[in-house]
Amino acid sequence: MEVVLLGTGSPIPDPNRAGPATLLKTGEGGLEQVLVDAGRGCVMRMAAAGSMPVLLSGVLITHLHSDHVCALNDVITTQWVMTTEPRPLRVWGPVGIKRFVERTLDALGPDIGYRIAHHDDLNWEPAVEVCEVTAGDSFALGSMQVSVHATAHAPVEPTAGYRVEREGRVVALAGDTIPCAGVDDLTSNADIYVQTVIRDDLVKLVPMARMQDILDYHSSVEQAAQTAERNNVKTLVLTHLVPAPQPGQHDEWRAIAARHFSGEIVIGDDLTSISP
Repeated sequence: MEVVLLGTGSPIPDPNRAGPATLLKTGEGGLEQVLVDAGRGCVMRMAAAGSMPVLLSGVLITHLHSDHVCALNDVITTQWVMTTEPRPLRVWGPVGIKRFVERTLDALGPDIGYRIAHHDDLNWEPAVEVCEVTAGDSFALGSMQVSVHATAHAPVEPTAGYRVEREGRVVALAGDTIPCAGVDDLTSNADIYVQTVIRDDLVKLVPMARMQDILDYHSSVEQAAQTAERNNVKTLVLTHLVPAPQPGQHDEWRAIAARHFSGEIVIGDDLTSISP
């Protein structure tokens, strides 16, 4: 399996970082693909990674914070207009994702009508098959086996982390969370553990209550590294970086993690690719 960090940014707009989104590529020629979260700009980053929504086997959503789902409408629309026959887009996510997709399709209603009226060969509406999941669920997604694990991002509830396994390889994708028993289960003996993180030492310097509020529901770099070490992870991948590291600062971030984790550490930039 290949892991591609499509977007490594956060709600803070950054010209160099798209919103949170990760692409898994596997199978013959990497044509079996899964999108995890759909932050701003993810479809353009998919194109840069040699992918398109029409190639997706499915979409996994970790939670309904806007920065993780605001481009799902683009994924739905682009998949629809690029298909040559009706083919549903499959989406899995925590309870609430079904209503979110229904409302998204409702908002897209005028555009859907315009396109059907204009294109004789596009005579079906976009189809989205949505499955709401909870911790303990598991399902097959092509040649991959996916299990759902509890994460902790209160007051955002419910949330989900996904453990994807194929041919003895394991990729754990946690989404926004603080350390908890569910994340330990999710990451146990994983080849790759993708974790959204903040630099709490830097965030604490920002004299703004709204920034201070993010400290209690995101993993710090240290906490992610400790989780990885505790659970025998091989490669720790840090994404959703707050504040985003500036050029020349990646070694500083890596050094902080290395104090707590003895494995490989990747500080994510958009389109970074990692393979077990």
